[in-house]
Amino acid sequence: MIRKKICMLGAFAAGKTSLVQRFVAGLFSEKYHTTIGVKIDRREVAVDGGTVTLLLWDLAGEDEFQRVRMSYLRGSAGLLFVVDGTRLGTLDQVKLLRREACDIVGDVPVVVALNKSDLATEWELDADVGDHLRAEGWMVFVTSAKSGVGVAEAFQWLAHAVSGGT
Repeated sequence: MIRKKICMLGAFAAGKTSLVQRFVAGLFSEKYHTTIGVKIDRREVAVDGGTVTLLLWDLAGEDEFQRVRMSYLRGSAGLLFVVDGTRLGTLDQVKLLRREACDIVGDVPVVVALNKSDLATEWELDADVGDHLRAEGWMVFVTSAKSGVGVAEAFQWLAHAVSGGT
């Protein structure tokens, strides 16, 4: 069995923990839980006739944990960045985090989740932000931890990419 470490990064309250819970347990809670440091979950994913165990490192999104968080990235096979569609500043934060994280882990598969699509009427992001990011070479999924839209697809793509797929 193949095990791959995936780190989840993004701003405070962007939905990292909710996406992991939706993917791992199929659950969503309206109650907000702050991640302190790191929380690790796992889920087995079928990829090309085999199984990959994703070790999902849900890293705190608070700025004061920045130095600690970056040390958690070592050994990551892939990264999943979460942008809160209802907060424009979270996109800029993800762009900065991506540069810093890739300096540490190198060229690994990366996914960006444009999260909270269930709140589309409240989005501060432009409707074509996903297209712009894709044009820059980013793998982008529009997601909702609440409804489940795009969640499995984002993690499945990452599982395939980190296990040597395309």
